Amino acid sequence: MIHSLFLINNAGDLFLEKHWKSVISRSVCDYFFEAREKAVEPDNVPPVIRTPHHYLINIYREKIFFVSVIQTEVPPLFVIEFLHRVAETFQDYFGECSETTIKDNVVIVYELLEEMLDNGFPLATESNILKELIRPPTILRSMVNTITGSSNVGETLPTGQLSNIPWRRAGVKYTNNEAYFDVVEEIDAILDKSGTTVFAEIQGVIDACVKLSGMPDLTLSFMNPRLLDDVSFHPCVRYKRWESERVISFIPPDGNFQLMSYHISAQNLVAIPIYVKQNISFFETGSSGRLDITVGPKQTMGKTVECLVVTVHMPKVVLSANLSATQGTYNYDPVTKILLWDIGKLNPQKLPNLKGSLSLQSGAPKPEENPSLNIDLKIQQLAISGLKVNRLDMYGEKYKPFKGVKYVTKAGKFQVRT
Repeated sequence: MIHSLFLINNAGDLFLEKHWKSVISRSVCDYFFEAREKAVEPDNVPPVIRTPHHYLINIYREKIFFVSVIQTEVPPLFVIEFLHRVAETFQDYFGECSETTIKDNVVIVYELLEEMLDNGFPLATESNILKELIRPPTILRSMVNTITGSSNVGETLPTGQLSNIPWRRAGVKYTNNEAYFDVVEEIDAILDKSGTTVFAEIQGVIDACVKLSGMPDLTLSFMNPRLLDDVSFHPCVRYKRWESERVISFIPPDGNFQLMSYHISAQNLVAIPIYVKQNISFFETGSSGRLDITVGPKQTMGKTVECLVVTVHMPKVVLSANLSATQGTYNYDPVTKILLWDIGKLNPQKLPNLKGSLSLQSGAPKPEENPSLNIDLKIQQLAISGLKVNRLDMYGEKYKPFKGVKYVTKAGKFQVRT
């Protein structure tokens, strides 16, 4: 299964390695570095890289590449899911999954990796079990460990490990019982020059933060569950109940977890929240060009578009940009050739516009094709697919919990061609 794991930062520095079966030389990562150089963006590195003797399966999270080394053929999604689980465990334990945090807690990181894989095969990946095996770091615990020489490793076997509900520990108690759900949707879309949708799909997740005493049994229902045809659930969900009644019935893990993920690819169900009017042209003579971009709201269901950013990867011949923005700020980096226009909140009454001239390298031929625009945005309290939670019911316990649902729509890979 998984022989080794290497953590590599954006600069290409290998700052952590872990081996389970046998020590594999760091030189195996040279194949990964070659693929990284060929990819323009870190997200575009192929997830599976074949080498003469190994397979390198990797993910990119929080500016870190998690690169696993496999010697035999295995289902790639199995390994990718495990790597995501490793990143989420670090996030859960340390508050963030960054190079600095991992280096600061390197002992706990190695202890976690030792428990999560046994001889290269996934063993304990549930947060509740891991937290009983290896206690999360606190300032007080770190001081005690330094003085007494003890470690964060628990002395008893996790209670959940022996039950048929391994994701939840026994005897959970809270003063305030609460259950909150975040419906987060990402739009991946490609729009052509005229604004017509070439491709559009939605990747959605429902993240949960459940802090309930005892052993509650929850049922979550939706107003329009027929939207969800391609779904993936946390192991706690009773799938038969979903198939027959289209409700999510589950005994939740304690704390934060991802309840489900879903994928909507029917283009008639994917609403595009903004439109972009753009004109980027390069002149045959005079070593110059023109740029004019206007962004406006489209199908936002009355909600405000926030954190709006337009990124343009300019051709190499563009030396500088002399532009004026009616809203937000712009920055052109002559080294990376990236134009970044940070608009912020979209005002429907006064549409933001960026226009001006581009200076090109003298004598250089006119660029063969225009650059595309990458859009980043966020819309609070809106699931762009129209998905709505109907109600959450609890059985098995007598107290009344606090309940809440939040909706967020974000741009994934959102591209406008020019």
